[in-house]
Amino acid sequence: MRHKVAGKKLNRRQGPRKALVRNLTKQLFEYERVRTTRAKAQAVRGGAEKLITLAKRGNATDDPAKMVHARRLAAARLADPEIVQKLFDDIAPRYAERPGGYTRILKLGPRNGDSAEMVLLELVE
Repeated sequence: MRHKVAGKKLNRRQGPRKALVRNLTKQLFEYERVRTTRAKAQAVRGGAEKLITLAKRGNATDDPAKMVHARRLAAARLADPEIVQKLFDDIAPRYAERPGGYTRILKLGPRNGDSAEMVLLELVE
């Protein structure tokens, strides 16, 4: 039984799995949509939505210490200053009035090589 076991293993060890999720999240914020398998999209979706919520809270406060703290937390998870800046300056203000549900998963059908279910993970307009 898998009670209280969080996350998907994606058939990888911890290091490659963390790198995969980080890179897919960065690509999602950079291009605002990414084509991937359903399992990978579901693994990325929760973390990406939490980062958008973090950026919203960081932009909404007047305390400079909280704004810097939010940016540093995002930078630790994304490891790319340009993507962090885009997240805080472009993406988070777009969802200022939205209470959640920043991403959408659209099914594309099976992949030719191995029939893996492909999806399009994108930010909601």
